[in-house]
Amino acid sequence: MAQDEVQRTDREALMPQFTRPEQTFPTLTQAEIERLRHFGELRHYKDGELLFETGKPGPGMFVVLSGHVAITQRDGLGHVTPVIDQGPGQFLAELGQLSGRPALVDGRAEGDVEVLLVPPDRLRALLVAEAELGERIMRALILRRVNLIQGGVGGPVLIGPSNSAGVVRLQGFLTRNGQPHHLLDPGSEHDAAELIARYSPKPEDWPLVVTAGGTVLRNPSETELGRAIGMIGGAKDNRIYDVAIVGCGPAGLATAVYAASEGLSVAVVDTRAFGGQAGASARIENYLGFPTGISGQALAGRAFTQAQKFGAEIMIPMSVSSLDCSRSGGTFALALDCGDTLRSRAVVVASGARYRRPEIENLDKFEGRGVWYWASPVEAKLCAGEEVALVGAGNSAGQAAVFLSGHAKRVLMIIRGGGLGASMSRYLIERIEATPNIELMFNTEITALEGDETSLLRRVRWKSRLSTDEDEADIRNLFLFVGADPATSWLQGCGVTLDRGGFVVTGAQSELNQGKLVAPLETSVPGVYAVGDVRSGSVKRVGGAIGEGAQVVAALHGYLGDAAKPAL
Repeated sequence: MAQDEVQRTDREALMPQFTRPEQTFPTLTQAEIERLRHFGELRHYKDGELLFETGKPGPGMFVVLSGHVAITQRDGLGHVTPVIDQGPGQFLAELGQLSGRPALVDGRAEGDVEVLLVPPDRLRALLVAEAELGERIMRALILRRVNLIQGGVGGPVLIGPSNSAGVVRLQGFLTRNGQPHHLLDPGSEHDAAELIARYSPKPEDWPLVVTAGGTVLRNPSETELGRAIGMIGGAKDNRIYDVAIVGCGPAGLATAVYAASEGLSVAVVDTRAFGGQAGASARIENYLGFPTGISGQALAGRAFTQAQKFGAEIMIPMSVSSLDCSRSGGTFALALDCGDTLRSRAVVVASGARYRRPEIENLDKFEGRGVWYWASPVEAKLCAGEEVALVGAGNSAGQAAVFLSGHAKRVLMIIRGGGLGASMSRYLIERIEATPNIELMFNTEITALEGDETSLLRRVRWKSRLSTDEDEADIRNLFLFVGADPATSWLQGCGVTLDRGGFVVTGAQSELNQGKLVAPLETSVPGVYAVGDVRSGSVKRVGGAIGEGAQVVAALHGYLGDAAKPAL
């Protein structure tokens, strides 16, 4: 056996094991490669040359025609880990290449290599034009990202105690955005302890975040981290989009998928993560077509990938501070928190709602330090074998309670009213009643929170609304699902009518639209539409939000078509 073959065999023994390897790393036939040739161009690389590099924008998908390419993971601490070796007939890419995002791994030529390079825009065209082959490629791209996430391969390194508020916050952010990362605890990891000694962080500096390029950030914000790892950029080259969608929940994602698939240029902006509040749902069991249920993260992740497949440009995390509806130059102008301006011919408001904070003294002191507004696997790990409290009586609260019951010793479900039937789906009520470690406490409200010297939650007190009885328990994790307020502050001053609750008024409900023939989802400002939870009168269900997102695209076509017609 040749020396290079021996070395390759040795490396393969160290490589991680991938689920469904035949689908994750398929080999294309010669006939399939020939069908791909007109989407790409030939490239040659010499032994040792990098085809793509961690942290730098990926040039697209590589189809290996001859030679081998070693895929390795390199983190900011200098560690290099073999991932897989790929040869003739195989293709090199993962989900990030759909939009030219930074590569998560290195690809280095072993010997002389000839490849077919398919850039991101041509890759998206390939996925649409070659339906059967595109399905295989798309499945592989998704599985590769899933394996990178599950294996902790690629992405930034978080260094800090696993229960620190900053670690939980950033882990949740990266997890909800489908970004691979891994955590090192300085209490047990030598490399982490060395870095801690070098940077001497204070408790408020947790976690340290090391990017692939070696840059060290001290407890960065989500936006700072997103920029550092190449998740986001600003509006590109003063481009004017057909439609700007504010919000990447189910309604915004549905609008993006249908609008982009029908040829409209689409930009989507969200302040935190794709999926919105639905993305934090542990399991949705009453959504059409999923009889065994699906997590909100999985449902939103599929839609997020679909939107990118059709060319939608998604900017996360990015906030819109204001909307200018003066239509100077025929476009709306959205002011972004990065200082850029996003311009579009139409706007869809899908910004949903922000978590409501009950009036509990010192609540803000414990947010992220034992008080949570969603229940993901990150928070569930903190609850293992412990007693937790959960406040709320809606579907989100019910889904969270059932999910947490599989991790916590006991879930105290604190409900202000006298029952669940008016606010929760029947299947969830039955599931809760059948779960032995969920305890329902009706007509009850929290009165006080107590913590320790590090501001971590340690005790919760509550009382009955029907008597003066008060009780307390040592509880380190409290989950709040008490509704949400519409995220519409950025619409102030643009002329969009809101109802008394701050939700966007659409169609004939708006006084400014009375007597006019307007689309049901159009606001009081022509060209601005509202869908999903942010819309006044919406049903506040995932299915309803997705339906509105699909429905609004027809109105967009009508508006854009009329706007393009010359005046008579």
